[in-house]
Amino acid sequence: MRKWLFAIPIVLIIVAVWQFNAGETPATVQSVADSTTQLAQIDSMPAPEFREVRTPQVEIDLSDIRKRGKLVALTGYSANSYFVYKGEPMGFEYELLKLLAKHLNVELEIVIVRNLDRIFSLLNEGAGDIIAYNVTITKKRLEYMAFSDPHTLIHQVLVQRMPANWRDLKQHEIDKMLLSNVTELIGKQVYVRKGSSYYQRLQNLSDEVGGDIEIVEVPGDISTDELIARVSNGEIDYTVADVNVAQINAGYHSNIDIRVPISLPQRLAWAVRKNSPELTREINSWIKEIKQQPTYNVLYDKYHRNKRFYTQRVKSEFFSLTGDKISPYDDEIKVQANGLGWDWRLLASQIYQESQFDPNATSWAGARGLMQLMPATARQFGAKKILDPAQNIAAGSRYLRWLANYWKEIPDSLQRMKFILASYNAGQGHVEDARKLAVKYGKDPNIWDENVAEFMLKKAQEKYFNDEVVQFGYCRGEEPVNYVAEILERYGHYRKFTQL
Repeated sequence: MRKWLFAIPIVLIIVAVWQFNAGETPATVQSVADSTTQLAQIDSMPAPEFREVRTPQVEIDLSDIRKRGKLVALTGYSANSYFVYKGEPMGFEYELLKLLAKHLNVELEIVIVRNLDRIFSLLNEGAGDIIAYNVTITKKRLEYMAFSDPHTLIHQVLVQRMPANWRDLKQHEIDKMLLSNVTELIGKQVYVRKGSSYYQRLQNLSDEVGGDIEIVEVPGDISTDELIARVSNGEIDYTVADVNVAQINAGYHSNIDIRVPISLPQRLAWAVRKNSPELTREINSWIKEIKQQPTYNVLYDKYHRNKRFYTQRVKSEFFSLTGDKISPYDDEIKVQANGLGWDWRLLASQIYQESQFDPNATSWAGARGLMQLMPATARQFGAKKILDPAQNIAAGSRYLRWLANYWKEIPDSLQRMKFILASYNAGQGHVEDARKLAVKYGKDPNIWDENVAEFMLKKAQEKYFNDEVVQFGYCRGEEPVNYVAEILERYGHYRKFTQL
């Protein structure tokens, strides 16, 4: 038996994947400044009609991905796959994806799929190259998906709530009040997403036990973590989860029981389109290699076995799945960003890059505080107490306004932002040198990527820092180039999790 939990339409929200045509790559979420308004409009667009797509609609394989220079991964928010904690994007799947992208020598783009029931169709439509979201290999899914070799073995468990007075009871008394085997699920309501492997398993289990388990379908934008929380809070009685997810959640929700298995061991893997054999083979080769290295076990323990780390995360207001804050300094950042005309999440990303939100941070060169101001710069822009968070952010923001005025001749707002950030890191003199070199060698002095950035990198080479057009000499240009890229990448993550 089935029943709908909500009598409201389910809205599909996919960051940067809306009007997507076959053969095109999805739009990115890395624009800033003037582009922020455009992105907000995209986010508010009505969702298209749902349709299940079981065959690939695009021809994209590893060679195309390498030519594009970017691996696009479809995933969803969860405590194990992808989230932001204290300003830093994290997650088991996310960290593995970063390592895979590095192995492929391409960039990684994360696309969030909020309605997880649609994730396989989106892959076939070409919205991404790979699905990395605790995906179980099933016979049904193999009809329309290819899978990598498994990266993890798990089994599914029933999640149920212990009695209200469980702390006052002995274990055998608690056990009498809980379901102890799958046959006792007959006639019970179990809440799962229809597109999940849990739904299919419950259907099969209902046949196996010879009775009806009442499967209550929940919208695709409700995560397993959220369903477990609802069991804990008493909103629902039962759900199903992979044991690795259930174990971590049990570290926080102490009143749930996860001891009843409902499946045999199952394989977790990454899904790819059936017409991407090169990508599948390369992923399999990489998985075999990475599982033989300590890195894999370190990551697995970090996210799946470290209950203390999970408990710290979910109790923190700076955990993106339970809170809506990036740092303890969000209010001050919002005030100063407003004066700059910036999205506050961009300024927050820069501050994280500078100090990881440590107000007492001090660099080897003597830069101090949240925005890593040199003492002379701090004084110039009004910070009398350089380690005072409010004064430090205010002075750093005044410096950014000064740089914004300095680079006002750059016509494109996104490019201008990159010049501002690079100058904050390396000084506008080095950036001016790189522009002069760009002009000399036939590049565009008003475009950062693959133009001015190229010569920032070359300013570490004697041929270029001794060039007659260069005034400020040697610069380790890799630092400002990475600085700009990492701030904007993190800003993209913040946009997905945190409200403007």
